[in-house]
Amino acid sequence: MKTYFAEFPSPIGLIQFRGTDVALTGVFMEKHRHQPLLPVDAVEDAGPFREARRQLEEYFAGERREFSLALEAIGSPFQRRVWQELRLIPYGETASYGELARRIGNSRAVRAVGLANGRNPISIIVPCHRVIGANGTLTGYGGGVERKRFLLTLEADKSTNVSEG
Repeated sequence: MKTYFAEFPSPIGLIQFRGTDVALTGVFMEKHRHQPLLPVDAVEDAGPFREARRQLEEYFAGERREFSLALEAIGSPFQRRVWQELRLIPYGETASYGELARRIGNSRAVRAVGLANGRNPISIIVPCHRVIGANGTLTGYGGGVERKRFLLTLEADKSTNVSEG
């Protein structure tokens, strides 16, 4: 299956979308930690990402709380379970790594949850930015802590009149 990519400007810098004809497989920011190499045969084409771009622009404008896109995150079964749980953290709320570990049924897997969270390939849409330290501190983020702070502030400030997707 052919891989497509395109970059778009956003309030937090350039964002690169990656995907196929049927699903979004990656959302990466500039200097994104753990960003996989782009396949050598990837094709630059914004067409497959029109809807993803529209929804992300609505999110940044404070008009969208949830995304309704076909997603296909590549990862281990454990990582995919963590990423699935991330999507259940409500807009404008946060959860700790420990809480996330308890939610997936393994309270001792805090470190593994943190590692899986850091490898989330579909940033913002799969809201890994909503995971914070047990003491409420902003811990690492693949796009940088300043971007994490921006996203959490955006969501805290936009609590009304938002489309549910």
